Amino acid sequence: MSTVSYYTAEGLKKLKEELDYLKNVARPKASADIAEARDKGDLSENAEYDAAKEAQGMLEMRIAKLEEIHSNARLIDESHLDTSKVLVLSNVKIKNQTNGMEMKYTLVAESEADLKTGKISVTSPIGKGLLGKSVGEVAEIIVPNGTLKFEILEISRD
Repeated sequence: MSTVSYYTAEGLKKLKEELDYLKNVARPKASADIAEARDKGDLSENAEYDAAKEAQGMLEMRIAKLEEIHSNARLIDESHLDTSKVLVLSNVKIKNQTNGMEMKYTLVAESEADLKTGKISVTSPIGKGLLGKSVGEVAEIIVPNGTLKFEILEISRD
């Protein structure tokens, strides 16, 4: 059973670009590598041929997985999202009640999460804890290290 995944326009574009690259660049290269290794003689003792065939198998598995993900991907329509509460694609400015540190995150689908760019997954403990909260509310989030309290300072959309 396939799972529906929700993507932003940017995330869906990256997925499509990776799939196109694998199909149009990596796949022909893998075939060429196999042909080159095959030309080197006896296949029963040709480690280079075996490695090329295994690499092709891994590539084909990755392509199949991405095709499945792409076929079940849904684009999130931002125009229908409520801006008064924290939802997927919300930019949230929060304040840690313990140390007073302020942080800004964008809540995204799990497949697009990237902490370096401030994108956290809605399925992460912090993401789950922030969902549905409004400005001024305090989210108590249970993490492995204890409970964190974050005050919602601001909610916006790009």
